[in-house]
Amino acid sequence: MSGLEGFIHDARHCADLFRLGRDVEAGLLMVEWVSAVQPHIEQLSPTVQQQWGAVLGLLLDCQERQNWLALADYLHYESVELLQAGLSV
Repeated sequence: MSGLEGFIHDARHCADLFRLGRDVEAGLLMVEWVSAVQPHIEQLSPTVQQQWGAVLGLLLDCQERQNWLALADYLHYESVELLQAGLSV
């Protein structure tokens, strides 16, 4: 499994934790995940980097509002879509 494929797996796992109501555990995992993903995002195209910034803003906004289901959806779908776009480059 490549680095980005591992990040996709971790994003989905984190989303599942948020959906299960395990927000503290998921929040800690998300911080680790974002820190690990960021250096890889910086190696992708400027378009993907810009889209990542927008998704990251949405993730943080949902976390601040404690909207765990929306946060899970952004992790599971939008962030995974961006990472998959990075895999195809």
